Amino acid sequence: MIFVPVPFVVTVLLALLFMSVARRDDDHFANPPFLALIALTAIQSALIGLRFGYGVEWVRYLSPLLASVMAPLVYFGSLYLVGPRPLMTARTLAPHGIPLALVSLSLVAWPLALDAIIIGAFVAYAILTLLLLRSGTDALRLAALDGAGTTHRALVFVALVLVFSAAVDTLITLDIALMDARHLTQLVSIGNVATLLFLSVAAAVASRGRALADSAPDRATDTLDKPQPEAALTDDSKVMARIEALMTQSRIYRDADLNLDRLARRAVIPSRQISGAINRTAGKNVSQYVNDFRIKDACEQLETGTRSVTEIMFDVGFQTKSNFNREFRRVTGMAPIEWRKHSGLTSDGQS
Repeated sequence: MIFVPVPFVVTVLLALLFMSVARRDDDHFANPPFLALIALTAIQSALIGLRFGYGVEWVRYLSPLLASVMAPLVYFGSLYLVGPRPLMTARTLAPHGIPLALVSLSLVAWPLALDAIIIGAFVAYAILTLLLLRSGTDALRLAALDGAGTTHRALVFVALVLVFSAAVDTLITLDIALMDARHLTQLVSIGNVATLLFLSVAAAVASRGRALADSAPDRATDTLDKPQPEAALTDDSKVMARIEALMTQSRIYRDADLNLDRLARRAVIPSRQISGAINRTAGKNVSQYVNDFRIKDACEQLETGTRSVTEIMFDVGFQTKSNFNREFRRVTGMAPIEWRKHSGLTSDGQS
C-alpha cells in the first residue's frame, strides 16, 4: 500500500480551497493577500509531508522562509477589509519584509535564532491584526454589512491562529532542546498542519466579506436629495436623522453591497462619526443597525405576501441564507418561516 502522509491530504484540501476562492465569479473584490496565504499554506503542508513522510531534508530551509511571509499576509488581508486598499509600493512593503530578511540571515549565520524570529513575527502580527479590529465590526469599513459580524470573527480567529502557531513552534523548540526531538514528528504533523488548515479556512471566510466598489451611480430607488459636503456634524441626533432618512426614504439598506464606507459617502458624514453616533444612540454596531431595517422590511413582506423566503432575503439586502437567518433570529427570536406561520399566512413558494 502506498504511504500518503496526512500533510499531503491537507495539501489537496487546501489546493481545492484555493481554486474555490480564486474562481469565484461573483464580481466581488478578491483579497490577494489571503489568496496568497492559502496558496502558501498548501505549499507549506506539502513541504511538511516531504520532510517528515519521505525524509526530504532540503525543505527544512524553505519552510521557514514561507512561514516568515504568512504573518504579514494576514495583516495585509485584514487591511483589505478595514480601510482603503493598501498601496503595494516598495516603501509600504519594506517594513513587512523584515521577518523574511531576518529568517534568511538566520539560516546563513545563526540557525539557533530561527525559531525565535518566526515565533516573534507571528505574535507581533497577531497583535497588529487584533489592533486593527479592536473597535469591533465597525472597524471593517469595506465589509458588506449583512455579514460583517462573521467576517470580523473570522479575522479575529486568523489572528488567534497565529498565536496558536507560535505556541506550537515553542513546544517544538522545547521538545528539540529538552527531549531530543522525541515528539517532533507528531507536533509538526498534527500541530502545524492543523494550524495551516485553520488559517486557510478562516482566511477564505474572511475574504468573502469585502463588498463591491461603489463605482456605479446611485440606485433609482434613491429619492433622497444628497446633502452637499459640509463640516462634520457634531450632534448625534442630526447624524442619526440623516442616516435614518437614507434608510426609510431611500431604502439604502436594500443595497446588498452596502458597507460603512459607502454609507459614509452617501450621507457625506465621516464613517467614524456614523459608527460613534449609532453606538451611542442605538447601542448597536452599524451592521446590526442596518440589518434591523432589513429584518423589519422582511417581516412586513413575510406578513403581506407569498414571495419565497429566498426572494425576500435577496430583496432586503442579504446575500447568504445563513446571515439572513442569524440576523432574523437575533431581531425576532424566531426563524423566517416561523414568523410567516405566526402571522397566519401560508408559506407558498418558501425556499
